[in-house]
Amino acid sequence: MAKKTTLSYSDAIAELETIVNKLQNNEYEIDELQKCTTRSLELLKFCKSKLFETDEALQKILAELND
Repeated sequence: MAKKTTLSYSDAIAELETIVNKLQNNEYEIDELQKCTTRSLELLKFCKSKLFETDEALQKILAELND
């Protein structure tokens, strides 16, 4: 059975940086652009969600400290 890997925030950012660098250096063929754009959107949504989750958790901790 295949081992399921969990994407971390830092891995997602690193992958986004790689995609951006390749785009800036014209390393993608036209046929790869849609796949690249779709993957970028998935990664951005993941990062945004992770940031919101972290913010909510921190706000909860800070609220408990202030009680």
